[in-house]
Amino acid sequence: MSTLDPVAVFRTEAAECLEAIEAGLLDLTHQLDNKDLVDAVFRGLHTLKGSGAMFGFEALAAFTHHCETAFDRVRKGEVAATSELVAAVLAAQDHMRALVDQPDADHGDTGHKLLAQLQAAVGGKEAAPAAAPAAVSAAVRDAAAKKNCWRIRFSLPANSMANGTNPLGLLDELRDLGECTVRANTSAIPPLDALAPTELHISWDVTLTSDQDRSAIDDVFIFVLDDMELSVEEIDTSAAATAAPVEKKVAPAPVVAASAAAVSPTTVPEFRPVEAVPAKREAPAAVSQAKAAENVRVPAERLDELMDRVGELVIAQSRLSQLASASTDIALRSVSEEIERLSGELRDTMMVLRMVPVATLFSRFRRLVHDLARETGKVIELVTEGESTEVDKTVIERLADPLVHLVRNSIDHGLETPADRLASGKTEAGTVTLSARQAGGEVIISIRDDGRGINRERVRAKAESSGLIQPGQPLSDSELLQLIFAPGFSTAAAITNLSGRGVGMDVVKKTVEALRGAIDIVSVPGQSSEVSLRIPLTLAIIDGLLVRVGSGRYVIPLSAVEECLELSLEEDLRSRGRSFISLRDSLVPFLRLRDLFRTGTKPDVHQKVVVISTGTERVGLVVDQIIGDHQTVIKSMSKLHNNVATFSGATILGDGSVALILDVGHLVAAGQQQEAQLRVAG
Repeated sequence: MSTLDPVAVFRTEAAECLEAIEAGLLDLTHQLDNKDLVDAVFRGLHTLKGSGAMFGFEALAAFTHHCETAFDRVRKGEVAATSELVAAVLAAQDHMRALVDQPDADHGDTGHKLLAQLQAAVGGKEAAPAAAPAAVSAAVRDAAAKKNCWRIRFSLPANSMANGTNPLGLLDELRDLGECTVRANTSAIPPLDALAPTELHISWDVTLTSDQDRSAIDDVFIFVLDDMELSVEEIDTSAAATAAPVEKKVAPAPVVAASAAAVSPTTVPEFRPVEAVPAKREAPAAVSQAKAAENVRVPAERLDELMDRVGELVIAQSRLSQLASASTDIALRSVSEEIERLSGELRDTMMVLRMVPVATLFSRFRRLVHDLARETGKVIELVTEGESTEVDKTVIERLADPLVHLVRNSIDHGLETPADRLASGKTEAGTVTLSARQAGGEVIISIRDDGRGINRERVRAKAESSGLIQPGQPLSDSELLQLIFAPGFSTAAAITNLSGRGVGMDVVKKTVEALRGAIDIVSVPGQSSEVSLRIPLTLAIIDGLLVRVGSGRYVIPLSAVEECLELSLEEDLRSRGRSFISLRDSLVPFLRLRDLFRTGTKPDVHQKVVVISTGTERVGLVVDQIIGDHQTVIKSMSKLHNNVATFSGATILGDGSVALILDVGHLVAAGQQQEAQLRVAG
């Protein structure tokens, strides 16, 4: 049985905490006076600091403490929230992430520079409180008069110290809030022969006089609140005043906690627990267990391993179905059908486990757009649509870099400066829209901007000067726009931090093609540009249509199949030279896979046409036989076959033979190209 590495668990939770802090800061950029957002960021920083200290990330805890202090001052109204402060903490957050990933590395003076930037952002707004000494003195007197007195009684689970919780640290944090008296209750300590040295049996009664409110006390116990017993009562000022002098006579809390035997029952009154303690102790545990049952954190590699096992099961089930279909044993057929149903349900469940909403991908670009807006001086609004659309987690991971290049390209090349936008009658703020939607078995992710559009003359001139096309070579609009994805192609006048090297768009094309996807570009000069990525929903298991061409068997993704028609020998002979089929008053081009694959075999008497589509484009594939549907476990092609564009992968059939999976996007493009050539010729 494997045990989880506590440091690895902390890093995972710290990454989530940093993402939440970043989201809060970016929201705060647009709502600087939103107190809820300020509180949320403060709590996130407080959580990160405490967790880091608990797991030994001292540098992280010390650095985060300064950011937490800055937001604490904002929360108290001592300093105003400004865009400079948000930018400083965002930059500091990147350093926090580095301290989490590489705590022992040499980070130079990065931390000092960031803290100086933070101090400048905070210090610039401190003049107002120091304006009038008389007013300050009055404010101090008023604050002193408004001090609250709290009675705090708490006990921790017996295994809390074994789990890394130090009760003395909690007491120290309470002391930081104001004057306090600490009393320890040792009545629950068992006899020496039954005492376990790793268990905690002491509870505490604390009287605190402070100008802080109840939320500050709750923040002290924020990490252990679910598992502990905590009672906080506000008492009147007179009671606090009588309790204050006692602190001089009571030994400090560390001494009391360290040596319980030295405490006399006459000097420390016995602590009486709150009524109905057992019920309160059990309730948080039940709630905690319920919360734990809702979400379970599973390493991604375990899901991948489980997916591989499900794939092997599907292959074995396919073989069993093939054997059962050739047998006359009714019991064998019944079992085969039952296993086929169960394996199908297991496959569907496994596919759902691997699906991740694109919101996890889109959320990364809020920070990117924020930073690029400050760097370029442009006013940019990021709009996201279809964030609930789900895609395979592997696809999400591999799409991150291409989308970064596309967003940077839209901001640098597409959006104009505020002055240029106003001069052309547009709003000062440019808009970049990220959208996702599902269409059949693929997801379409689009990046759209309302900028200047793509300058086709510059694209053609650059392509001709680079030797990509011949001068004056006729190209369709789509073919011309696709040139921007050529290696080394860039229309930027100079190399900047954002673009100019001609690398980014080439990376986009290679990554999308590796995912068996395609790229569409639409651009209206002076108005907008839109790049759409059509990506398969999953890279693991798909439903396929198994067909035969000659003596070979092939799989067509079922999500791309529209319908199947019969093509008689007479119709095949009549269509020679034009390769079109009339389908409900529209002509659909078709490809003879027997000729495309050069099988060297004669066509069957009754051939079939499988009509497939991607988006609005359709093409027919002529096959010799349609065998039936097939659960297809996708296996990647070898490096030797990476450049074979007609196939996107392979699968293993029930008899152990291999069937190639057709690349629908490539075949549709080939069919449309054939149609264009025939129309030009005829």
